[in-house]
Amino acid sequence: MDKTTVRCLAFLAALVCAFLPSLALTEEFKKKGQESVIELIVVQGVRQRLYKAGELKNSISKTELLSSQQLKDKQASSLTDALQAALGVRVSNECSMCGAKRVMINGLKGEHTNVLIDGIPMHTMLSGFYGLDAEAMAGVGTVEIARGAGASLISPEAIGGTINLVSKIPSKNQIEIDISTGEDGYQKAAVMLTGINQSGSSQGSLVVQKDTRDQFDGDSNGVSESPFLDNQSVTLTGSHDFSYSTNFRMRVNHTESEVFGGPVLGDNVDSIRSALGSFAEGESDHLFVDGDVTGRYIGNSWQTAEWVSTKRNEILINLLYDFESKLNATLSVANISHVQDSFYEGIDYYADDTMRYLDARFNYELSGQHFLTFGADSRRERMRSKSNALINNPDYMSDSFDYNVLGFYIQDSWTPNDKFDAEFALRFDHIQADFVDSDEIGNEIDQTLISPRVDMRYSHDDDWQSRLSFGKGYRAPLSFFESDHGILDAEKGYLVEVKEPERSFGINYSLNYTAGKVVSTFSLARTEVDNLATLGQTAEGVPVLTQLTETAQVTAVDWTLNYQYTELFNLEISAEIYDYNAVFKDSFAIAPTEKRATLSGLWDNQQWRISSSASWVERRDLSDYGYTGFDKNNGSGSKPTVAPAYFNLDTKIAYQISGNVELYFGVLNLLDYNQAGDESSPLLFDESGGYDVTYIFAPMRGRTAYIGFDLDFG
Repeated sequence: MDKTTVRCLAFLAALVCAFLPSLALTEEFKKKGQESVIELIVVQGVRQRLYKAGELKNSISKTELLSSQQLKDKQASSLTDALQAALGVRVSNECSMCGAKRVMINGLKGEHTNVLIDGIPMHTMLSGFYGLDAEAMAGVGTVEIARGAGASLISPEAIGGTINLVSKIPSKNQIEIDISTGEDGYQKAAVMLTGINQSGSSQGSLVVQKDTRDQFDGDSNGVSESPFLDNQSVTLTGSHDFSYSTNFRMRVNHTESEVFGGPVLGDNVDSIRSALGSFAEGESDHLFVDGDVTGRYIGNSWQTAEWVSTKRNEILINLLYDFESKLNATLSVANISHVQDSFYEGIDYYADDTMRYLDARFNYELSGQHFLTFGADSRRERMRSKSNALINNPDYMSDSFDYNVLGFYIQDSWTPNDKFDAEFALRFDHIQADFVDSDEIGNEIDQTLISPRVDMRYSHDDDWQSRLSFGKGYRAPLSFFESDHGILDAEKGYLVEVKEPERSFGINYSLNYTAGKVVSTFSLARTEVDNLATLGQTAEGVPVLTQLTETAQVTAVDWTLNYQYTELFNLEISAEIYDYNAVFKDSFAIAPTEKRATLSGLWDNQQWRISSSASWVERRDLSDYGYTGFDKNNGSGSKPTVAPAYFNLDTKIAYQISGNVELYFGVLNLLDYNQAGDESSPLLFDESGGYDVTYIFAPMRGRTAYIGFDLDFG
């Protein structure tokens, strides 16, 4: 047992010991309550009162929700786990070595998704690549998925949509412990302590989570297809009502993550340190036996090693004041620090990314039919990177940047009658983006943009309801990671040539039917993107982050049916289709899913809870996305150009032993289907004998069985 695990378990034990006295007092109070009649007084906080009155949030736009119980059913440790089978969402594995994950909504790219926490943008340009795999689900009450450009009033960069993580609201003094272990080094330990004072004016929670997974090598050649992953996070939240009209809320988070892929630990290398240290031994002439990626790896360990260490610190402060005159105001301040230290097959990369966010928002009930939301926000992001391996390369340009946005927004929520309501929103943003190491004088991007959005909802009758949304969005492509690991060539380096923000127009329609035991929704979305960022190269072959001159288009169609077959058994079926034009297909480094169907079932009799989810992904023509490569360095053993269809099956069985003790067992990827073991290695050689790690079209990790328990006291 390593020192980190020992420290984690010791800390958990200390938390339990610290909380036991309060539990004892609670039990004593319960016993006394059985002997006397106590008057129960329910105190409603400022936020709860305004939410209930509809004065803080409306749900005219289509939003999918994942509850905390659904997150448990999925055995979701991280945000990427939670979203694996969510409707309209795909989690894309962008690299078999470092395991970079991107969350795609409505068929758009991962960089077109914005992640919010309690309604505030908390992820930087850089953290969207490695931060999502470390975003702990312990302490999350609901995950809200809103699709379409400008789906969040304060997040116009979300061309695809937004993911909003809503923290659990403490309702009692409680301690919850969730511990599980399984195959391939799978371990998860999470503790959540919540407290609330007698009057209900103060609430707080402390959440600690640690989760790990070992590397996975499906073809046993000594090179992993899925990396070692170690995440640790601590989150503290607090809320206090200073008065009937004033509420203060704070969230503080610290997260550390370590990722290591390539040479398999305990197989051809002893430790991460020795793998990175082998760089001093020089370069081996041969990487694999017979120059074949399916053969045994014989090169020096650093030549396939990719290591990423990240540290995140987040502070979010929110002040809400209700003027009691149909007007309330919210001031939100956030500071995010994301530091990445990494090693990519001999190329080091260090980045320090900080973001400061400020939002002042006002909600005003103009009349019985009109409710106004207006305000201003500011985002100031500063990223500085360096690479000692590339600093003397004349073709290398640091991707350090300054990104500043000042925005103003206004929205009118109009409700003329019981059947129809709408929201009309407009944002004005002045954006400045400057690659500070560029030869350009001044900012690469310095523009004022207008982004409108309209959301409408119409009730045809008691059973049928339509939603229509359309709007514009923008995004400044600023991260080199979009250039498909362009820094991995020490001789060529990489360049960034971005002159314009990406601009999008999207339209979304959904038709919902709800009657009796049936809930069904059909959705259609179409998005067009101009100035889409993509990977190109100079005449000398230097990778360059550039932009397309033609419009990229994607159409997304999905349908879901939820049927409550009996009081105990629920069944859900969904199907999705994504149709890309040739321009969009050319921009992808990893082939996206085009067709997917999912069948999920849940049986729950309060003591036993059995959940299962089976998903099917249709075959794809990889040549449409520029896939070419060979297994051997002599140009033989062509890689497949068709990705076959496949199934994935997850299941979990939970048994409630008592009111506060639950045991569970489950299996992820029960059929054990993985690309390297069943199809083709994601490793390849190109025509010139160059080596790469991104021939990805199927799951990178095989079956993982796990067992655990959940204790809930309070």
